[in-house]
Amino acid sequence: MIPLRNSRIKLSQGQIFWHEVGQGTAIVFLHGSADDSSQWLSVIEHLSEDYHCFAPDLLGFGESERPNVHYSIDLEVECLADLLEALRQREVYLVGHSLGGWIAASFALKYLEQVRGLVLVAPFGVEAEKYKITPPLLMKVSRAASWCMRSLSRLTSRLGWHKKTGKKTQRQQQPLQSPTAAKLLYQRRRAEIQAELLKERLEWLKIPVLILQGGQDSRDRIAQSQAYADLSPQAQLEIISNAGHDLPQALPDVVAQYIRAFVSSQ
Repeated sequence: MIPLRNSRIKLSQGQIFWHEVGQGTAIVFLHGSADDSSQWLSVIEHLSEDYHCFAPDLLGFGESERPNVHYSIDLEVECLADLLEALRQREVYLVGHSLGGWIAASFALKYLEQVRGLVLVAPFGVEAEKYKITPPLLMKVSRAASWCMRSLSRLTSRLGWHKKTGKKTQRQQQPLQSPTAAKLLYQRRRAEIQAELLKERLEWLKIPVLILQGGQDSRDRIAQSQAYADLSPQAQLEIISNAGHDLPQALPDVVAQYIRAFVSSQ
């Protein structure tokens, strides 16, 4: 395996950390709301021999700086634009999971000439038929739930039950434990979040788009992927029946095969 390089750079928005490996066609991987760039390492391992792979921690996540600013999708888009400018990457493929998919599609709509194609894995960012953005008021309940879950986790650990709680509970806790994800998805005015949703703009996404969706994911998230496929002019939707929302981690070889086939076909 080609050695992975870890780097940092100071941008106007804050310091950004990223993994980098390989050479050739550039592919940039954007992580989900409950993760950081390490989410993509197993996928990148399958692609690094043939592609120049970049996996940044989004501003406010992982090892990137967490400045005390007003977070928004547009802020993350501009931070990504500045990072690609600093790295002298004029044309890239973007791969994004959940929140990262929303940011990737938003970036492509604003900087269409820089994006050769999109791979969106269970992307957020549209208000599908059964999907609603959680209003800020409900975030108070989520904070309480997060405190209870952390307290329960500590208690079960002391009692030796932590192995019985299972991975499902751990995954449920993750989004609530990310302060930046909470600020982006819940702690903003509803009108501001809705203004960044992409449903009315996807008709302008006139580049190749591949959407990967786990068949065992929630109905709301499957509906969002279907909305992306229906509204984007050059989109193809692939449902992977034996996967849930954690598709990049659960089936990295499968995801890598889809990415490789997609990039090779352009």
